[in-house]
Amino acid sequence: MKLLIMFVVTLTYIRPLAELDALMPKHVAWLKKHYRSGLFLASGRQVPRKGGVILARSGDRAELEKLLEEDPFVKNGCARVEVIEFRPSMTAPGAEVLKEI
Repeated sequence: MKLLIMFVVTLTYIRPLAELDALMPKHVAWLKKHYRSGLFLASGRQVPRKGGVILARSGDRAELEKLLEEDPFVKNGCARVEVIEFRPSMTAPGAEVLKEI
C-alpha cells in the first residue's frame, strides 16, 4: 500500500468571534460536504479558540487550496488559511484511512 499525501490546514481567525459565529452554520455545512466526499478526515477548534484545524487527504495541493478559498470563514475575510503538506511515513494501528490502495 502507498500512503497518501496529507495536509494539515490551519485557520487563523482575523475578525471578532461574533462574526465567525454568525457564519458557523455555513462553515459547518461546507465541512460536512467535504467529509462526505472523503477529503476531510478530522477538524476542530484550536484551544484557545483562535482558529481551527482540518486534516485533509488529497493528491492535488492546488485543488485543495482553491477549495479552501470557498470556506465561508475565508470567503468572508474572517480567517486566513495555511496549508502544510506531508506524506505520512508511519501510522498507528487503525489508521488505515491514511493508506491508498
